[in-house]
Amino acid sequence: MEFINPGFLYGLFALAIPVIIHLFNFRRFKKVYFTNVKFIEELKQETQKQSRLRHLLILLMRMLAIAALVLAFAQPFFPVENSNRDVASKSKVSIYVDNSFSMQAESGKGTLLDEAKEKALEVASAYKSSDLFQLLTNDFEGRHQRVVSKDEFINLVEDVQISPVVRTFEEVLTRQEEVFADNLKGEKINYFISDFQKSSLGELQTSEDSSVFHYLIPLKAVNANNLYIDSCWFQSPVQQIGQHVKLKARIKNSSDTDYEKIPVKLEINGTQKALASLDVARNSSTEVELPFTNNDSGIQEAVISISDFPISFDDEFYFSWYVAPVIKVLCINQGSENVFIGAVLGNDSAFSLQNVSVSRINYSSFPQYQFIILNELTNISSGLEAEIKNFVEDGGNILVLPGDLPDFENYKSFLNSMQCNYYNVEDTSNTIISYINLEHPLYEDVFDEIPENIDLPVVFKRFVMTRQTRSRQEVLLQLQDGSTFLNVQYVGAGKVYLSAVPLKSNFSNFPRHAIFVPTLYKMAVSSVLTNKLYFVIGEKEIINVRQASLTGDEVLTIKQASSNFEFIPGQLRVNGHVDLNMHGQITYAGNYLLERGENAHRALSFNYNRNESEMVFYSADELKEIIEGSDMKSLYVLDATGKLFSKTVSELSQGVRLWRWFVIFALIFLAVEVLLLRRRG
Repeated sequence: MEFINPGFLYGLFALAIPVIIHLFNFRRFKKVYFTNVKFIEELKQETQKQSRLRHLLILLMRMLAIAALVLAFAQPFFPVENSNRDVASKSKVSIYVDNSFSMQAESGKGTLLDEAKEKALEVASAYKSSDLFQLLTNDFEGRHQRVVSKDEFINLVEDVQISPVVRTFEEVLTRQEEVFADNLKGEKINYFISDFQKSSLGELQTSEDSSVFHYLIPLKAVNANNLYIDSCWFQSPVQQIGQHVKLKARIKNSSDTDYEKIPVKLEINGTQKALASLDVARNSSTEVELPFTNNDSGIQEAVISISDFPISFDDEFYFSWYVAPVIKVLCINQGSENVFIGAVLGNDSAFSLQNVSVSRINYSSFPQYQFIILNELTNISSGLEAEIKNFVEDGGNILVLPGDLPDFENYKSFLNSMQCNYYNVEDTSNTIISYINLEHPLYEDVFDEIPENIDLPVVFKRFVMTRQTRSRQEVLLQLQDGSTFLNVQYVGAGKVYLSAVPLKSNFSNFPRHAIFVPTLYKMAVSSVLTNKLYFVIGEKEIINVRQASLTGDEVLTIKQASSNFEFIPGQLRVNGHVDLNMHGQITYAGNYLLERGENAHRALSFNYNRNESEMVFYSADELKEIIEGSDMKSLYVLDATGKLFSKTVSELSQGVRLWRWFVIFALIFLAVEVLLLRRRG
């Protein structure tokens, strides 16, 4: 047993007072007059024995009453087993309140967040006003990075709101332990109040500092059903005007309830474009198709929405894309323009084809184009090599068509600079194309079915390609002898298409074959920059903005007109593109515009992390099993569902308090004394 106020134990010297009083009273005598003295000797003996016993009992009761009161003021307690409490110093208590989206679930006291805030206040009330407190939430706010008084802590708890930020146990623990970095004496305790969601908790692991105790307080939702939009994607990677688009969305049901006839709505630029309904079985997912037509060019901002309660943060999914009015193609020619290229791209309003002689190239115009064709160049100059390399690495696509008599060493140097395959020798043997890579996006939707005896292009002569060991290539068309006729190689953010022949009839009948049109068409179409449809808030991701071409002091600005939100993100210029760093400034889901000056450059869409959407949690028993199966000696689980939660926390902070019992004992001893005195009367 220990004492909070051991100084009061000096009051036990007061036990001498009733002893002295009683000894003094024993020496006093009273005369008693009797009318009949016959039995005086017998009465005298009996009265002396009873009086002495009564006086001793009264003395004992008074001494016990005084001792009990002194002990009550000294506040004795039994320290709990897992405590290092130093009653002479202040305790430092860090309390983490999980305010993630999953805490929107219903509990018996409103939402789980409401219950968590209540538990935090109960924990604080169990400690002295002189103790120090730290409140921590997922936001990691600056005002939460210091210790405060109990009153200030209570005010901070009342201000806690739901946040889109998700933190793991390890991140929270690291931040909590920062407040214990000093060497102040006193008990150091961490409390974790959360629903302990399995998808976002991470690994339960404490530090090696055994002087810090960690208590987990799991909360349980009454209704944790959740239906949410997980992701979306286009079946076709490139969007064009007038194109009939098939948009897919994945809907997940994280509950034990089946959902039927759930409406799913698609809005584009504020106008509803598609509506569908779906059924989702319990604890499963399904995909819904939302077809529409691209009627307009430019930036397209969209949102898919459903209706679900009480967890609604994931009922909307934002995404955006760009529909180019025309695809700009530059064809650099050694001699005259190529009639086959002009026939495919020059007569289609979806393309803007520009032919230029190799001797009259304007390198500064390259960023304006999505696709560049090097048509039958004999050699590649060093200036053109550098500009083409920058163009490809920044996301542009090129097609290399060799000349009749290419400079093999020059082409090797040019292609090696991008780690691409290169031309080696000319092969004049006749062969045919025997393989089409139907799994590549270039051909995956070109053929409904290929017959066994399909007529494929014939090759009369070609330039053999030598493969670079470090090249990232995919064969698109392969010859009968296993050599490559056409391949694609990935360089930086762009692609290099490498053909084994120029588009001439004396090399092959490929430019006159039916497969040539979709091949060149899809090359040009797929050259449109396809930005990410959406980003996830909280992920440390650098956003690459291609073809920004900022000059001077120009900067990119992110705006959201609906909320008057605007900021300048961190920007790093690299070759022709800009890397943006959000630095956590995007906290709300939605569609944002990335502006260059007064003009919108592209849209950026952000969604909340869907880890919080999976309503699967650790129970108190499961947490105990994890702890028991590990070597974590300072981690404990407190049951928040029982009515004795406040008492449990009070015992953790103050031990098993005994002062009330001693007050009761003092009253009992005084009552017995009163009864003895009355009986004497």
